[in-house]
Amino acid sequence: MSDPRTYRRAGALLFPLLASATVALYALRFRPKLLTWGATQEETDSAYPGDELVPDADGTSTMATTLPALPEKVWPWLVQMGGDRAGWYSWDHLDHFGEPSAKRIVPEWQELKEGQRLPATQDGRSWFTVARLEPNRTLVLRSDLKLASGRSFDPRLQPLPAARLDGVWSFHLRPAPFGESRLVVRTRGQGRPRWLVGPFDLLLGEPAHFIMQTRQFHNLRHRLDALT
Repeated sequence: MSDPRTYRRAGALLFPLLASATVALYALRFRPKLLTWGATQEETDSAYPGDELVPDADGTSTMATTLPALPEKVWPWLVQMGGDRAGWYSWDHLDHFGEPSAKRIVPEWQELKEGQRLPATQDGRSWFTVARLEPNRTLVLRSDLKLASGRSFDPRLQPLPAARLDGVWSFHLRPAPFGESRLVVRTRGQGRPRWLVGPFDLLLGEPAHFIMQTRQFHNLRHRLDALT
């Protein structure tokens, strides 16, 4: 009869190998698809306004979808985003305090300007800053977070926090055939210290962004479909 300790020792050796193989498979095969979901090669390779805000990005993604409306019809939905405005059109219980995102264009939320802060949390501890704005074409949101507290900070202040996350979440509208639009969403991020942030991005941050971003695409398409 085999010694149970032999099986335990074998399991202790096998589990790290399987975990490493799973991570490697995800990183090599599935991760590239998640980071470029829906985007053409040209869209992935293109430079966009806001890229220059994180010149030495540790990670980037380019995701895209086709929406059933011209850019000037899509833009009002984008420009009214914000935690204290229309929401983010994604999974509201995760990113909008459980409140449903707007299902209509709200006139009082159509004014937006560079430098404006859009709350990302209910207590106002963190926010996105409007970094670039070109109506009907480009909206770049910037986020700078202290890792220790989860609070946003002004990147112009010195010295910068030693442990931080800096990034942009940018939306780019381009006309498409048949009265439609291509919406390209680019993210670029840099985290310090990299030994801490890197594994988090790989295993949690990037998959979470994929889940939230594809949901936003779906909900925007649904709202625009309802108007046609």
